[in-house]
This record gives sequence, C-alpha cells and structure tokens, in this order.
Amino acid sequence: MFTTRPELAGTFGMVASTHWLASATGMAVLEDGGNAFDAAVAAGFVLQVAEPHLCGPAGQVPGLFVTADDPTPRALAGQGPSPAGATPEHFASLGLDLIPGSGLLPATVPGAWDGWLLLLRDYGTKSLREVLTYAIGYARNGIPLVSRVSDTISAVSQLFTEHWPTSAALWMPDGKPASGVHRNPVLADTWERLLREAESVSGREAQIDAGRRAWSQGFVAEEIEKFSRTAFRDDSGRDHAGLLTGDDLASWSASYEEPASVDVGDWRLVKMGGWTQGPALLQQALLMYGFRDELSYVDGVPSERTVHLATEAAKLAFADREAWYGDTDVPLDVLLSASYTDSRRALITDTASAELRPGDARGPARLPAILNSLQGMQAEGGATGEPTVGPQGRTRGDTVHLDVVDAAGNLVSLTPSGGWLQSSPAIPSLGFCLDSRGQMFWLEQGLPNSLAPRKRPRITLSPSLALRDGVPTLAFGTPGGDQQDQWQLCFWLAHVYGGLNLQESIDSPAWHTTAFPSSFYPRSWNPRELVVESRLGASTLDGLRARGHEVVDAGDWALGRLSAVSRSEGLLRAAANARGMQGYASGR
Repeated sequence: MFTTRPELAGTFGMVASTHWLASATGMAVLEDGGNAFDAAVAAGFVLQVAEPHLCGPAGQVPGLFVTADDPTPRALAGQGPSPAGATPEHFASLGLDLIPGSGLLPATVPGAWDGWLLLLRDYGTKSLREVLTYAIGYARNGIPLVSRVSDTISAVSQLFTEHWPTSAALWMPDGKPASGVHRNPVLADTWERLLREAESVSGREAQIDAGRRAWSQGFVAEEIEKFSRTAFRDDSGRDHAGLLTGDDLASWSASYEEPASVDVGDWRLVKMGGWTQGPALLQQALLMYGFRDELSYVDGVPSERTVHLATEAAKLAFADREAWYGDTDVPLDVLLSASYTDSRRALITDTASAELRPGDARGPARLPAILNSLQGMQAEGGATGEPTVGPQGRTRGDTVHLDVVDAAGNLVSLTPSGGWLQSSPAIPSLGFCLDSRGQMFWLEQGLPNSLAPRKRPRITLSPSLALRDGVPTLAFGTPGGDQQDQWQLCFWLAHVYGGLNLQESIDSPAWHTTAFPSSFYPRSWNPRELVVESRLGASTLDGLRARGHEVVDAGDWALGRLSAVSRSEGLLRAAANARGMQGYASGR
C-alpha cells in the first residue's frame, strides 16, 4: 500500500511524537546516554513550548510503561483532581447546569509538572536540568510556531483583546496573532527559578523532589491561587473567578497505578484504569475479536463491513463509558468479561444503531438526565479533536502524544494535554495558563463522573501499550479527545488483523462516530453520525449510508495524529502521523 513515509527500524532507540522538535529532543537525550524515560520527559517539556495550543505546563500527563527489568506494565497518574471548593452547590449558585469549557472555573490541580518529575526521579537517569534545558532554550530563544498556533490565536483574538488581556499580551504581542519565531521568556524564567530551588539541595532525586515542592508548595502555587481570585469571561458568557488554592496544589501529588488490560488472541492490550476512557478501547478490542474472521483490508483500506462493525462496537463501548466510568468503583470485572462482551456483541446488526445503549454491568445503567437536551446539537461538522474555548471564536484544542523505546527494553507511551493557550487567561507572572479539564464532570449528582471536591475528571487522554506472548512489544496513541480510543482502534485493527506495519497502520484511512455525549462543553452528540476519511472509497461511503450511518466526509487525510514504537525480534521500529505535517519519528 501507499505510505507517506517509511516505517523506521533500528537497534539503538526510537522516539515518535506529534511534533518533530519533541522527537528530535528525545533522540538527542538518547544519544547523550539517557534512557527512554529521560527522553520522554525532555520531549514532553518541549511539546509544552512547541504545541502550546495542545498542551501546557499546567496540564496533565497520563502514561503507561514497562522497564527493561520488569515486563509488568504500570500507569503514571498525572491528572490532578478538582479543587476542594468545586462543589455542586457552588455551581448551582452560579446558575450553571454544565461546567464551562474555558476560563478559571473548570481548572483542576495541575498534574503535568509533578507527573513528569515523578517519572524522571524513579525511572530516569538524568538530572532535572539536563532534561529541562531543551524546553527552556526554546522558550527563551524562540521556537518556530506551526501555522495552527496562529490560527488558534486568531480564532480567539477577540476574546483575548476584550476579556483576557494577559493572554493578548503573550500571544498577540504586536496586536496580531503570534507567528514565526515566538518567545516566552516569562515561562523560561519560571522554569529557571524552579531549577534554582531544586538545586539548592544535593543529589539527583532530592533535587527533583525539591523541584516538585517548589511548584506545589512554593511560588507557583502562590501565584496560581492569587490569579484564580480574579474573575474572567468563560463559555457561559459571564465572568467567574476560579477555585484553585495553594492547599489544593499542596495536597496532591502524582502516583502510579495498576493499569487495566485484556487478552486478545496472543496480544495483551493495556490501558489506563476506569477513571479514564481507556478501557473503552479494551471493550472495543474484545468486541471486535469476535468478528476477527470478518475483518478485511485491501491495499491497506478496510472494508465497509470492517468500518461498520467497528463503529457499532464503539457505540456500545462509549455508552458504557458514559454509564459506568469515572473516578469511583468501576465494574471493569464485568465490563471486560467474556459473558458481558458476548451479550453486547449480540446487539450489533447490519444496520446503524441510533440508540445510546449502556449495559447493565451493575444493575440498571443510569445516564445523565441532561443528555436528551444535548442530543443532536451541532458538533461542528464532526468532531476531530478536543473542543476548546471562546464564546467570541470557538476553536479546537487537542492534545499531544509521544512514545519512546530504547535498546535496553524500556518502553513508554504518554498522552500529555491541558493548559492550552486558549483554555484560560495566561498567568502573567508564570507564562502559562491553567487547564479546563473540569468541564468533563457532570453537575448532576449520583453518576460515576459527577463533580465532587478533590475528585479526578474522567479524562479522554488514553495512551496504549501491548504485549505479545507476554513480551512488551508496542506503544501507541493519539490526540483527539473522545476520538482517541476510536482512532486507536483503527490502528489496532489495521496492525493486528490487516497485517500492516506501524506506518501503514497509521496511514490507513480512519473514521469515528459522534454517537455518544462529548466529554467537552457543550457535550453535544449525534446518534447516527459517522465521520470518515474519503480514502475509504466512494462505494464504501455509499454502503455505510445505506446501512443508516449519517456519513460526514472529513477529507482524504484528516483524522488522527497517531504515533507508535515497537520492539520485536531484536529490532526497534517507529512511525508517526503525516496528517497536519507535524508528527515525526526519529531513531537509529
């Protein structure tokens, strides 16, 4: 089949990400003697500068990894919880039935800094200065902005100039959207101050922990609390102050968790736990395994039936996500069981379903009452990423992703996000803004993903690992909000059942449905909508319409920003997405 670029192969190390500068940075760290974790952390910080419309210093970072010494997958939980003051009563007092998607109200405790540093401390070998110096250099000396950054700023320029002056000062320095080489010296100063406080103590691990404290218990927390007391415009069309306090930051730290996993043939697929949407890919993989003999690819293009079956499996899995997933006791033992999967698979017919059908995993499923009023709302022509903010110019933010493997066998997959430049007003003393991940909570109580103080939102961020015959083999993922675990299913089916290599699987035509509630304000959904790439072919698109799908043609190359690395039979491999002309893999 035609591919946009070759699948890379080598024996030394591989880095794949959504931006070439991050991949180059990760490779530079490997060449300098660092391991996969050192490379990932350095690349992750560079992504905060290179793709500021997609992730930022006050965002979050979930990850999955195995080490060279232990093939048991672990999960990095770098998502902070809601503030102590984020109560349903507070939002009710403001007259809100949904949490706004922008401004200060939806901010959760920033998790990225602590998550990255925890990973570096426990599994890396480099000092904090060694991995952070690349990002500091780009922030201080300038980084070439991709056109999408300028486009994003343009879309929210009126919001910035009329309501978020600190953001206008940073991202519209001459009254026009930043373009070309952009500098953020305040962010560089923030990182340098964190380094100075970290290096006031001796020892690599002690310095990293000191850097963590300087953020959560020091000047960063103080500045965040002070800034949060000011009211700014948000998606509600009104001005609201934030809720984050220094105590919120001081009371939380990143941690490790046991991930969720399922066995699918000779593969074990690994995802984050049920407080994220990650198990939705596990459910889809199990459902599709039962159709494995019906899946087919010709020249890298899936058949109409393959796309239809995958779409219907996604509807069932994401209906379960809405009914059962959240930062609570999620019945994954039932949801991932053979008997439950068989009963759900029996619901899939030859025609498109228009129902939101969660299963009775633990008694009758309950869905948010507000969903009926949100059904059929315009989802902006078929969602292709995470919606972000601006009543004066709504645009789409998204996420970033990176995967790294080294010769020793360390393998890591991370999906950082949040703190987009359009999430909330820039904090002028720090050079970054807060995240808006709290918009994912429901204000209605009694649901798994209902808002409560100090609770994590059910995030869409969803890195992936896979073992084959018990051997850690594959790391992959993509930005894309609710679409992440659908586009990853496209990749999984192409690679596992289509027999395509990593690059061919990424380049294979993709699709997704919006037939379930969006995780992002204003939480729209369209029961029959199926968004596809044209390269599926006109006859396939016509056949899908005949099955009852409302097909939205997104164009030839429009869906997904996947990257992947693998380790098998002594070879390391990598591939990255060409869509959008930003993602690259590097290795030797």
